Amino acid sequence: MSSALEQLGAWFQERLDGALSESLRRAHAIELSRARMLVGVCWLLLGCCSLFLGLVQLTEYAGSLTVLGVVCTACIGAALALLRWGTSTRPPALLLCSMLAGADIFSTFRMGSLAMATHAASMLLPVLSAYLLGWRPGLFFSLLSALNAIIYPLYAGASYGGSDWLFSCFGAVFLLCGWVVSGLFLSSRIEAHAASERALKTLRDSESELASLIESTDDLVCSLDLEGRLIIINKTARAYFRRRLGRDLPRGEFIFSWMPPARQVRWKEWLAQARAGQQVREEVVIPPSDGVSATVELTISPVLSEEGKVVKLTVFIRDITERKAAEARLSELHRGLVDASRLAGMAEVATGVLHNVGNTLNSVNVSANLLGERLRAMRVSGLEKGVRLLREHEADPGTFLTSDPKGRALPAYLESATAQLVKERDAILAELRTLSDGVEHIRTVVGMQQQYARFSGVVEKVSLPELLDGALRLQATAFQRLHIEVRREYAAVPPVWVDRHKLFQILLNLLSNARHAMQERGREDPCLTIRVESGGEGRLRIAVSDNGVGIAPENLPRLFTHGFTTKKDGHGFGLHTSALAAEELGGILSCSSPGRGQGATFTLELPLQSLTPGSFLVGEKANPDASA
Repeated sequence: MSSALEQLGAWFQERLDGALSESLRRAHAIELSRARMLVGVCWLLLGCCSLFLGLVQLTEYAGSLTVLGVVCTACIGAALALLRWGTSTRPPALLLCSMLAGADIFSTFRMGSLAMATHAASMLLPVLSAYLLGWRPGLFFSLLSALNAIIYPLYAGASYGGSDWLFSCFGAVFLLCGWVVSGLFLSSRIEAHAASERALKTLRDSESELASLIESTDDLVCSLDLEGRLIIINKTARAYFRRRLGRDLPRGEFIFSWMPPARQVRWKEWLAQARAGQQVREEVVIPPSDGVSATVELTISPVLSEEGKVVKLTVFIRDITERKAAEARLSELHRGLVDASRLAGMAEVATGVLHNVGNTLNSVNVSANLLGERLRAMRVSGLEKGVRLLREHEADPGTFLTSDPKGRALPAYLESATAQLVKERDAILAELRTLSDGVEHIRTVVGMQQQYARFSGVVEKVSLPELLDGALRLQATAFQRLHIEVRREYAAVPPVWVDRHKLFQILLNLLSNARHAMQERGREDPCLTIRVESGGEGRLRIAVSDNGVGIAPENLPRLFTHGFTTKKDGHGFGLHTSALAAEELGGILSCSSPGRGQGATFTLELPLQSLTPGSFLVGEKANPDASA
């Protein structure tokens, strides 16, 4: 039923448009609606006029009303002519409203009937005039109808009573109400049309921007229905299919119909996933069409309605053949860089090892020189003379030791020489221990390069004061030669689980740098202060302060950079290696200095428990918290 009515409405609208000029058919919606209403009203009024001309012949006013009917028919015909060949609805609307107003007033006074003044046909004038001409012209014609209803009873005089006049006043009010209702309808229609025009303009702008965006991309963009049939396609996709298939892919065709059936199965599965609301993203190798295969990135996205249902599918296909080739080249380059980095790391480790071995070798060399000097100064020749005298008088040693002056002095001499040799022996043994510690450290430092190939070093429980004293012993001879005063400020701190040799390497580098800084400045009172204290939040702090040459503020940010040094004969590896070792221990190595000539302080912060999973423990077994 509704379909039949829609078809009837469409047919009637075509008939109405056929009575309009081409200009009016192309007019905006409000003007076109007025034109269609004018045509329809004219056709209805022509029918009413024909009926009116037939009925008035039965009345006593046949002559005058027939003339009125003919005049009205002529005016309606003129309005239809204006609509058929004119460019505006205003002239035919004015003509039609004027005709209705004149016919209403003429018939009322000619027939002398209040019923004609308040007839239902009078409502046509305010309704049509407000809609066709607007508020103010419509008010003018509506007032004419209302005044006609009010004035006629007054004009007729005694023929009508007070109730008749009151009835006519009510009729006039409702005629004006018709004007108001029609005007409100027109205003709402204009406002709705303006809103619709704005929405359509916004939509057109958005569609234009979207179309420009889609057409400007090098990707293949297609819009499909739920069955995978083509709806919209951009020019890049059209060119691709034309190049691959030798023809355009028409709308309504299955987008992958050109593929072999075996390959269509996979694509249909992806379309099914998209219909289920999932976004599909795949990399697909397209078989070669010109001898070269292509790799594309396929994205199938569902388009949802306001209710959340999938109504369409969007396909994006991007050719990533060049990108994949670039990624392959980049991967190869990356492998080369990794190999180069590994070699550079090995060189850095070797440089750090040589640096630390060199520092320790200085102390070993000093200790070896001292051992040589002490051995040369030992009173061994005196003992040889004493032994020779005893051998010469071995036949009568008692007489020699009691009567001979040399024999009587020999026991005292042997006692003095023995005491001196014991003293020399103790000093040599102490120096040998220092030399042995240095050699052991060299062995450890050389072996440390193997730890860089493992995830963790050897972790053991270390007493910081003991380790610091060991590092100071390696530098003791150099410190004594330069008359450097060493101040130890050790707070009561617990032992720390740490890689002993990495920490020892850091401390030895800091002590060596402090010694060089004070030697370069040449102060008469060089002083080195080593402080151990708690750093808070489960951390320890080791500070090494000197009153040497200090560090310029502009050099502080680059101090731990690989290759940076302020020494004339330096190479910039020691502090960089120490900073890396501190990070491996879970700590931080930093430096502060008031400026040149004012000394410097290097601070090493370490966690109390720097044991990492997988570390190898030496000595005491770690507690559960430390091993976590």
